[in-house]
Amino acid sequence: MNDWIVVDSTICAGKPTVRGTRIMVKNILGMIAGGYALDQVMEAYPELTREMVEAALQYAMMVIDEEKVLAHA
Repeated sequence: MNDWIVVDSTICAGKPTVRGTRIMVKNILGMIAGGYALDQVMEAYPELTREMVEAALQYAMMVIDEEKVLAHA
């Protein structure tokens, strides 16, 4: 885990969020997947810094790296 991403069962049903906010990592990932640039994500969520957005991406990378990926037939 990094300094910006927290998992707290009392915040957003335990989904990973940016510390001090209720902004979920999945929301940031969805925006990036939808074509938003980092600056556009920060514009949509002015309370986020570039470091926070990058931490969310790094968190997702770490989670995926630890997951076992199954091939679909």
